[in-house]
Amino acid sequence: MIMMTILMAGVLGALCVLCIGLAVKKHNSTGKTPVFMIALALVFALVLVVVPFSIHIVNTGEVAVVKHMGEAKDVKTAGMHFDLWLITQYDYYDSKVQNVEIVTSAYSSDAQTMDIAMTLQYQISTDKAIDIANQYGNLDALQSRIEAIAIEKTKSVLSSYKAMDIISDRASMSPKVEEAIINAITDEYFVTVSTVVLTNIDFSDAFEKAVEEKMIAEQKKLQAEYENEMKVAAAEAEKEAAIQKAEGEAKAKLIAAEAEREAQVELSRADAISIQLKSVEIARALGFKITEKQGVDEDGVAVIEYEIDFTGKSADEIALITDYLKYIEYLAKWDGKLPTDMSGYGASIVLPIEP
Repeated sequence: MIMMTILMAGVLGALCVLCIGLAVKKHNSTGKTPVFMIALALVFALVLVVVPFSIHIVNTGEVAVVKHMGEAKDVKTAGMHFDLWLITQYDYYDSKVQNVEIVTSAYSSDAQTMDIAMTLQYQISTDKAIDIANQYGNLDALQSRIEAIAIEKTKSVLSSYKAMDIISDRASMSPKVEEAIINAITDEYFVTVSTVVLTNIDFSDAFEKAVEEKMIAEQKKLQAEYENEMKVAAAEAEKEAAIQKAEGEAKAKLIAAEAEREAQVELSRADAISIQLKSVEIARALGFKITEKQGVDEDGVAVIEYEIDFTGKSADEIALITDYLKYIEYLAKWDGKLPTDMSGYGASIVLPIEP
């Protein structure tokens, strides 16, 4: 815009000088003043004064409130515009997002002082630029009002919290302050607040020292509680390990005892089977009649049943056999007594096929 104005002024100035020069030359040669030349020079002079200053450039990111004779009449957006400067004034408003840094002080509900730093971002409603001009005069006055509201609402929000709550829950303070400010800056301010961030909350040195000492004491307390819990947990673990060890040893002894008992049972069974077999062999050697018969016992085990026929045998011979048989408790069919009648009498021995 400046270059264009200079160029236009230069051209008009040159034309004006040219006209005056011609008028002077004509006057010198004829002795008459050329009215036309003087009028033309005056026209060029007037254009030189009026036209360059009537060209207005609105840059991108700006709007211009056009005032005619001091009254806001129109809003111009980015581009080049022509309005006579003698009766028209252009007031330029920045329509980009404005970043405002605010520093203030406040009190907590427990009367602790704090220094507050915040960043507020807002953007004007470009279609309301005339309203801004009429109500606030300019953008600086509007921004001052916005800053005052932001400070007031920030103090109001923070004053409802204790200092320790603000410190411990600092991250939640910005959203609460932002909400309060946005609700307070209504449509009558013709702006949109996009962001409010508390960048710093600084308490007095004495208070921060007291808070630090309190936090250290709490940390030590928590550490002591943690160490005590660890000791209790270690004792419980040791106790549990001792119980498990005792249970394991008892179980091992029980298993060993059970194994020993089963071994004794198996040994006894083997001895019984051995005695039975010896009884059968002795009976066979003494001439007793032995009858073998395969079968299955009540547990489903394959067995061999030996029938000893006592027919025709003397009491001494029978007693010899019964000395072996009387130790076999499970042979319930025969009680070990000598028979009173030897005729047609016998004994039965049942053995597993694979002893």
